[in-house]
Amino acid sequence: MNGAGFLWLAAPPVVFVAANGVLHAYAQAGGVWVLAGALALFCVGNTLMVQVMRGSGLGLAISLSAVFQLLAITLMAGLISFMTAIRRGPSITGITMSVMTAAISSACHRK
Repeated sequence: MNGAGFLWLAAPPVVFVAANGVLHAYAQAGGVWVLAGALALFCVGNTLMVQVMRGSGLGLAISLSAVFQLLAITLMAGLISFMTAIRRGPSITGITMSVMTAAISSACHRK
């Protein structure tokens, strides 16, 4: 697999994680334009995913997408927990969530 192929495989999960981040902003603040932006990102992600499935096969596309999404979510959860700990001081809940996220991610990668 060349670099361009890897980027093509990595793009849909990044777009889906971004769309979920926009949905989180919509849940907090609302607004029709925020919702429209999230829906647009989901459409872009689905279009990219269909192209990946056509080019490299359905099984590979779904497997790699799941791995990339787990990694991205784990990194985001760790970053949010770390930033929260810096602002408020460490909390048992934040530390527990970080450890659970890392454990779930590790368990999913072993299978």
